[in-house]
Amino acid sequence: MLEISDLKTWLPPEAIEEYQKRGYKELYPPQAEAVERGLLEGKNMLLAMPTASGKTLLAELAMLRAALQGERCLYIVPLRALASEKFESFRRFKKLGVEVGISTGDFDKKDERLGRNQIIIATSEKADSLMRNGASWVRDLAVLVVDEIHLLNEPSRGPTLEMTMTKLIRLNPHMQVIGLSATVANGAEIADWLKAELVSSDWRPIKLREGVLCLGKMVFADGEAPLQGGKDEALSLVKDTLSQSAQILVFENSRRNAESTAVKLSAELSLQGPEQKALSEKVLATGESETCRRLASCVSRGVAFHHAGLLAEQRSLVEQGFRDNKIRVIASTPTLAAGLNLPARRVLIKSYKRYEYGSGMVPIPVIEYRQMAGRAGRPGLDPHGESFLMAKSSSEMKELMEGYIFGSPEEIWSKLASESALRTHILSTISAGFVSSEKGLKEFIETTFFAHQQDPWRLDITLERVLQFLADNGMIVEGPEDDLRPTRLGSLVSRLYIDPLSAIIMIESLKSRKSPSDLALLHTITMTPDMDTLYVNASDHWIESFIDEHYEELSQEDNYDFLLRQAKTSAMLMDWISETKEEQISDRYRIGPGDIRRLAETAEWLMHSLSEISKHQELGLNYRAEQLSQRLHYGAGPDLLALLELKGIGRARARKLYAAGYTSLSKLSCTPLEELSRLIGPKVAEKVFGQLKAQEALP
Repeated sequence: MLEISDLKTWLPPEAIEEYQKRGYKELYPPQAEAVERGLLEGKNMLLAMPTASGKTLLAELAMLRAALQGERCLYIVPLRALASEKFESFRRFKKLGVEVGISTGDFDKKDERLGRNQIIIATSEKADSLMRNGASWVRDLAVLVVDEIHLLNEPSRGPTLEMTMTKLIRLNPHMQVIGLSATVANGAEIADWLKAELVSSDWRPIKLREGVLCLGKMVFADGEAPLQGGKDEALSLVKDTLSQSAQILVFENSRRNAESTAVKLSAELSLQGPEQKALSEKVLATGESETCRRLASCVSRGVAFHHAGLLAEQRSLVEQGFRDNKIRVIASTPTLAAGLNLPARRVLIKSYKRYEYGSGMVPIPVIEYRQMAGRAGRPGLDPHGESFLMAKSSSEMKELMEGYIFGSPEEIWSKLASESALRTHILSTISAGFVSSEKGLKEFIETTFFAHQQDPWRLDITLERVLQFLADNGMIVEGPEDDLRPTRLGSLVSRLYIDPLSAIIMIESLKSRKSPSDLALLHTITMTPDMDTLYVNASDHWIESFIDEHYEELSQEDNYDFLLRQAKTSAMLMDWISETKEEQISDRYRIGPGDIRRLAETAEWLMHSLSEISKHQELGLNYRAEQLSQRLHYGAGPDLLALLELKGIGRARARKLYAAGYTSLSKLSCTPLEELSRLIGPKVAEKVFGQLKAQEALP
């Protein structure tokens, strides 16, 4: 047994006292093993331990030890929401003299100011962009923590995470690397790549019972129990959980199913109270869409749904409401299982199959099942946790038992061989000066996880193709003695954090048009591989008419299916910057408010990139594109941009002020507070009034 007080060899008394105040007395067995094997002596570690077994605490201890010695640590997470959660958690170290910073935003900023902090939290994409843009402090790291390291296996994000880790290790050869994951089948292989100690454990602070709901029974590996209630087993399980004054997470395979489950459960359960009503009103104040009203209605009854189509503030209210026990049931897509600290007594995985384009309904991977099931059980609050799958027959129940409950998670495989990923990362590797020759590039690739798993020569043909593409399109120069140098265009594209192919599409489109309309510019960015485009449904008949009507404004696209998706996305963005109500956009395009903001944010970044490329190529469209980028940020017309610079003024309030004759900041600054209060409400008016007075005081 290792107690917190035993860590005095590595941590000062005030740090140990801080942990003792938070209720920590002794370390869990796998935590003690990690300390005994050198975690606090700077050894690299891969911690493969179940959810709630204390991985984050171990990362904290290692970072705190380094930070209190004046060294710098970087904590990489996969999601912005998780970055915010960790930031709020780590801020308590300020009382120990440790400054904590967070960076998840703009991809073409250097963020040198972050170097003033001892602990920095960032997404893998942001960490990658910081290196591309030459942030000097990334060369001075003592500890690197990679949360959810199993995401190396993910096709979309894995290559960025892998290259970011590889570069950071190359820049900081003496840096301690700590990987965290609940589920790693081939942990020894990843640990070997990182030259790390592997601490792998199935130990949990409270027992997890995994079972299957089948024919009115809760079937576990060690027995079964009847489930009281009617034919609706999911409803019966929820009611049984609530009867124990506990909470439950219900995982659905689609947003629509998550919402319909929440609506159905909220109608069946009576969990209303003043706390739920107050939280419901807060949700209602976040937006104007039907999704928002539906969520608020569910929350008023102690139930919620959670998916990426919600606004960030809506998801945050749901998460905090669940932590505060104001919300007792959440129906969610699997995104909620991706690292957020939101445990419950029970977890129900209603469907173990998910739709995949081109394949239909396919079973989810075991690793994903483990992530969801691992949410069951709250240390210190629950006697145990329970997770359930659902089966319609005894034979299906046996299959689920064998495949998931007794099944092994899939091995993690590098996804770096993708040509689109390599196109982006090879350019950045050359532009940032990591390599200066083809030989050096191959030596660098040999240090990646891909090369550790497979013979690096498997990448040779792809590397040659990518280098040829970059050279043919003027982004790198191949010299006589095998040397590789970025051109000014290549360096710019790397700093902007866009796919080189996106840059080529932008350049060709801009060169082919003398005076493109706003729609033409929007269509250009939707053609790039960096832009997610909206799916086209059978009921979207209007899109073909839209294409016919705006044919002259749209760029040529050989693939008609791609053109339909691009046109739908462009039309949505046009509605957004034309100040169409979110509710109308949601209804017309069948997307959530969160999708609108996510697409607008991506479009803003790409339009800014288009502006910078136009400036570099002297194409004369940088001012217009930059203004369009700002309009995408706010979802507003060009006449409102000056007013929108004020904090607290969104597009609706800005339009109200403009309609009342306050068309500029100078006109607004002459307005009495009473008049402002009448137009936009007293609280907002006071904030705006203070900002205007502060601007007047500037020299």
